[in-house]
Amino acid sequence: MIDDGFRLLPEQASTLAPHVDLLYYFLLGVALFFTVLITVLIIYFSIKYRRGNTRVDRSSRPGHSTLLEIIWMVVPLIFSMGIFGWGATLYFSEYRPPAGAMEIRTVAKQWMWKFQHPNGHREINTLHIPLGQPIKMIMISEDVIHSLYVPAFRVKRDVLPGSYSSCWFEATRTGDFHLFCAEYCGTNHSRMIGRVIVMEPAEYEDWLGGGSAKETPVAAGQRLFEELRCVTCHRPDGATGRCPPLAGLLGREVKLTGGATIIADENYLRESILRPAAKVVEGFQPLMPSYDGQVDEEQLIQLISYIKSLAKP
Repeated sequence: MIDDGFRLLPEQASTLAPHVDLLYYFLLGVALFFTVLITVLIIYFSIKYRRGNTRVDRSSRPGHSTLLEIIWMVVPLIFSMGIFGWGATLYFSEYRPPAGAMEIRTVAKQWMWKFQHPNGHREINTLHIPLGQPIKMIMISEDVIHSLYVPAFRVKRDVLPGSYSSCWFEATRTGDFHLFCAEYCGTNHSRMIGRVIVMEPAEYEDWLGGGSAKETPVAAGQRLFEELRCVTCHRPDGATGRCPPLAGLLGREVKLTGGATIIADENYLRESILRPAAKVVEGFQPLMPSYDGQVDEEQLIQLISYIKSLAKP
């Protein structure tokens, strides 16, 4: 929670935060243990074997122990691989959102964060979310590299131009938490800040439903799909026209001209809209014009949301 008091670490406000802190404390403890051990040994041997100390027996010569060499190679290897496995497990859990996570579309630009909720509600530099609900952030930048960072959630993810990235979190306490850009993005980088406001689910629903009626990303995408006359070639009902059908496309394996295959994710859909000749589906001709410069990032999000909504017939 935003607080002007002094803290060594931000408070833990997500399901991920305790696991990140546990690994951090463990690594800190290991580093501290070996630092103290090595320092004590250096001081001890420096005093014991100092020049002029005639009471110390110096007659023994250095020996060789194969067993000792094996131990100091195998034990650190097992120890370091255990740390690696712990970190990798935590990494994969952070980047694999649970099923049913609420998707919030995010567009970063110099120097603001733009958020859109599933019902079409929009915010700038402030993000309202419900308590206890997994939130999946699908993010892209309009200009340079940014980085979404919420210290209390222990979440930081780069937001790239030209490619979608994502992260997820689940808040465990209500309150008002800092949101930063953690990547230097220009002269006003330090002003690219915001807040995450965690609310009780009922309070969030009341907030979300307040104000005037909003157009959902899916509805806006369908309207834009028709205005751009995409429907003349792509048949939303799943029928094959002059271009590949879009129903049930997301997540499906697509075979391209030349024999290569690719999984149709959000980045594939975005590239196909802006640079349709880059990856042509097998059996079709590169007839589609480029919409690069005709639609902005928010409109691309709307088009992709609509395409995602087209269930396989």
